[in-house]
Amino acid sequence: MTDRFDAMSAFVAVCDAPGFSAAARRLHVAPSVVTRLVAGLEQRLGTLLLSRTTRSVRPTEAGERFLEHARRILAALDEAEEAAVAERTSPRGRLVISAPLLFGRLHVAPLLSRLLGLHAEMTANLVLSDRYVSLVEEGIDLAVRIGHLPDSGLIARRLGETRRIFVATPAYLAACGGPPAHPDELARYELVGFEPLYAGPEWRFTAPDGVEFRVPVRPRFSSNSGDAAIGHTLLAGGITAALSYQVADHLRSGRLVRVLEAYSPPPSPIQAVFPGGRLVPAKVRAFVALGESMGSAWQFG
Repeated sequence: MTDRFDAMSAFVAVCDAPGFSAAARRLHVAPSVVTRLVAGLEQRLGTLLLSRTTRSVRPTEAGERFLEHARRILAALDEAEEAAVAERTSPRGRLVISAPLLFGRLHVAPLLSRLLGLHAEMTANLVLSDRYVSLVEEGIDLAVRIGHLPDSGLIARRLGETRRIFVATPAYLAACGGPPAHPDELARYELVGFEPLYAGPEWRFTAPDGVEFRVPVRPRFSSNSGDAAIGHTLLAGGITAALSYQVADHLRSGRLVRVLEAYSPPPSPIQAVFPGGRLVPAKVRAFVALGESMGSAWQFG
């Protein structure tokens, strides 16, 4: 394909120069290269494009028609290349981002709105899902993910951190005679399961000495939705596990309080991940830079 564009460029240059030597100077190649490219083009098309004499080189009737098409094709190619270069050097075009449902709604969407306000030539599509999507297969430019990521070809940029915590309403804990002092006491409490955190019949805890252990649980209510699990907990439904960003407002207002704080695991990173490579689009770099500039905005202890 490259040879076909080179041959087309050589033919147009000969017509514009006019002549093979002048065209060669314009293209910064030897005259023999221009001669070979045009001859190959004529052979492939099976028609004579140039009428050559010792004094001049002019396009034939077929050459005139081909010249008109060639100019449009080369102009379109130049335009496409300019657009691609511009997309890499300045944020523009459609940015597709995947993020977890609740975190995406609460935090990624506002950040994306700020980004669009800064770059008028950008558009965005935010895909909210708690499952891990394949960026390449599903046409995703960038994903915001929570937790330590498996080794892959993706580039990861840390934007913040959050923590898995355990919460309940003050009223529920008072009705139970107080909060549990140790995870082994959970059997006497009603539990609310949030399946993306704990899909099995056990909850994981980290002892103060850093050792992880598991406790069997039987949630009375469970959901794959953080909103539903937290909503049930707020109705004095029991104790639930949540990521700290999911309940930050409720903790500040006092509607929920933390329990078993000494047994919460270490923080998990909030990261922007995107395909690796040397040429990262400017729209992706702009989102990551804006996320990194937030400082402590995405630090949920």
